[in-house]
Amino acid sequence: MPEGDTVWQAARRLHGALAGKVLTRSDLRVPKYATADLTGRAVLDVTPRGKHLLTRVEGGLTLHSHLRMDGSWKVFANDQRWTGGPAHQIRAILGTHDRTAVGYRLPVLELLRTADEQRAVGHLGPDLLGPDWDPERALANLFDDPARSLGEALLDQRNLAGIGNVYKCELCFLLGVTPWLPVGELPADRSTKLPALAKKLLEANRDRPVRSTTGRRGQDLFVYGRAPRPCLRCGTRVRMADQGDGSRERPTYWCPTCQAGPAPAPGSPPTRRLHPRTAR
Repeated sequence: MPEGDTVWQAARRLHGALAGKVLTRSDLRVPKYATADLTGRAVLDVTPRGKHLLTRVEGGLTLHSHLRMDGSWKVFANDQRWTGGPAHQIRAILGTHDRTAVGYRLPVLELLRTADEQRAVGHLGPDLLGPDWDPERALANLFDDPARSLGEALLDQRNLAGIGNVYKCELCFLLGVTPWLPVGELPADRSTKLPALAKKLLEANRDRPVRSTTGRRGQDLFVYGRAPRPCLRCGTRVRMADQGDGSRERPTYWCPTCQAGPAPAPGSPPTRRLHPRTAR
């Protein structure tokens, strides 16, 4: 599942394959940009911004993409067979003399002026893996709506950029509270360490092929995806329920013993609290 660390890794692969090279092939398979041609332009850099990717090319242009749930960029040598999915799922091809980057199932792909990048990513909060990281601002953003559930607030990229559903669940576990706890009820000793803990998790995983929050081989995550197996700390069965803001429900995992706070009753339908759509 693409989150800030995954996008950071994708940017590093793309930058290593394309940056400083002239494009010899360009194919954007979305109707609006089907006639756009980037061949003959050098790729300047590929930069991650939260869950967004910005591929900048000569001439003041940026190819903006977002992976969301199952999008991906794959890099191949020019004599390799492409293996990222069927051809009809390809949305972008960027080729150089020795490498080809292929974007599969990209739900967001747009070509914009580099000077206008803020139109695509200007809404984002401080980036956990970016040079603009500001823990005080991130915490203030989270507490701007104290009645909002912690899980929803962490996923809102306008508060801080880079956390997805996996890190949401793992952070709440490490903080000892359920994802349904209102942000304003988070104990002060835990709220103050939240930004540093979130950054530590993403930084630790940006260079790992397999994401881990536990440090245990073969038991990589504390709660995400573990229901109904026992909690790694206390042995209580991990539970799962949907959590969402009215626009989308996400499977959410927690330990009812290790995590304090409100949670859905077993067998209850998901609760929806109307809230502006979570910015990506």
